Amino acid sequence: MIDTILGTKIDMEQTFLKDGSRVPLTRIQAGPCLVTQVKTMEKDGYQAIQLGLGYKKRKRLTKPLSGHLKKVSWPEMKDNDAPRSLREVRMNEGEAEGLEVGEVLTAQRVIAQGDMVNVTGTSKGRGFTGVMKRWGFKGGPKTHGQSDRPRSPGSIGQTTTPGRVYKGKKMAGRSGSSRVTVRNLMVLKVTDNGEVWIKGLVPGARNGLVRITKVGTGKFVGLFEPGKKEEEKPKKESELVQEAQTEKGKAVKQQIKKEEKE
Repeated sequence: MIDTILGTKIDMEQTFLKDGSRVPLTRIQAGPCLVTQVKTMEKDGYQAIQLGLGYKKRKRLTKPLSGHLKKVSWPEMKDNDAPRSLREVRMNEGEAEGLEVGEVLTAQRVIAQGDMVNVTGTSKGRGFTGVMKRWGFKGGPKTHGQSDRPRSPGSIGQTTTPGRVYKGKKMAGRSGSSRVTVRNLMVLKVTDNGEVWIKGLVPGARNGLVRITKVGTGKFVGLFEPGKKEEEKPKKESELVQEAQTEKGKAVKQQIKKEEKE
């Protein structure tokens, strides 16, 4: 059973749950994904499938990739189109049985409302940044004889011993544009056209490629839908007994008051 699907990030919004809490919401267009290759233990040494997402002109492909996708097509794709993005999904032995090249995977087939998922994407690139923006350094004092380097990193090492800067020292450099995985996000809704509503933040910019992997099922409260009345739940026996006792007590009090007036 496959538990991974590709998608593109649409935007971010907010929504309300039935318990009244306001939560951040990320909308993702998941699938449809095309199975472009099925790898087996006998032929490749491991079990995996290759998924394709989006559309791209075949003339834009390299010759090796064009030959790899020569026999792959689906009804919605034109003759001169090919998948825009390709990603490989590792699978356990036997999980890829029944999947064939050219098969289309939809969001409804992989995930459902209330599932917990991991979302992997490429974070926004920030370029060459300083230590304050990249690592959250406090910065130097603006007084006490210093006025021209409040955003500098400060000392980066010692003197003769050890006589070098340690590997992994947090310094200025390129920030962002790296692979980031956010774990245990809840799926709030899956629409008919494959749009997935995920509670929380997802790495990347709009239209960025993301990978959604199902990891389990969580406790789903439910989305608040304006104008829709909730169905009344049947009352428990203890609640019915308590209501009967309350009504009986009110009737007795009214009878006592009536007798006192007479």
